[in-house]
Amino acid sequence: MSYDTQVPPAAAPQVMRNGLGTAALILGIIGTLSGLVPLLFWLAGILGLIALILSLVAKGRVKRREANNKGVAVTGAILGLAALILSVVGAVITFTAVKDAVDEIDKTIKDTAPKDPAAKNLADGDTSVYDDDLKVTVSDPKAYSPSEFAVGHTQGNKAYQVTVVIENGGKKKFDAALVTLTGRAGKNGVTAEQIFDEKVGTGFQGSVLPGKKATVTIAFDTPKDAKNLTVEVNPGFDYNASQWELKVG
Repeated sequence: MSYDTQVPPAAAPQVMRNGLGTAALILGIIGTLSGLVPLLFWLAGILGLIALILSLVAKGRVKRREANNKGVAVTGAILGLAALILSVVGAVITFTAVKDAVDEIDKTIKDTAPKDPAAKNLADGDTSVYDDDLKVTVSDPKAYSPSEFAVGHTQGNKAYQVTVVIENGGKKKFDAALVTLTGRAGKNGVTAEQIFDEKVGTGFQGSVLPGKKATVTIAFDTPKDAKNLTVEVNPGFDYNASQWELKVG
């Protein structure tokens, strides 16, 4: 008599679910490296938070013996927390730098504003003085006869020329190439086109050294019945423009 003995099949080995711990470690590393660059504080914060969450879930799997990479998960949590801390530090540094830059721009604009607020409406021969001791003077207008090849002059209109003098009373050289000159004329304040010919039209060029002056003569085209000419001079981006109300006609 024979007996048939059956051996039970071996249990299949359990597959470890280590993916979350590994992902937490990778994101923690990237987040921490991003946090070393203040401008990337937002990326460090996002990656650090995700890494921290994934590491906590991964540690839960380790406790349930569904994973066996506890060290990786713990390291991911530490790096995720570090990335979050660096993101806060980076945000503070970035926002402080932006605030300081804005304050510096505001200070520069304030320092280069005309000393006298009323200097925005000046008469012929008056001088607009800025806080950096830059001085701008516009002369009284004189009738001008454009050449036959002049650009900016309309037949039947009148033309007037003015002399603009810039004196650099400060301690730094002044970039005169940034100076803009515009005009308006008549009771309706229409644009007075600047006239360009072989005698007038060339604006300021180059730099004006401390203690030196630069002078240009410009001409504007105005309606024939215009009684006033407004000339506006803006020394540059960091300055407020000043205006001269000139009588013509």
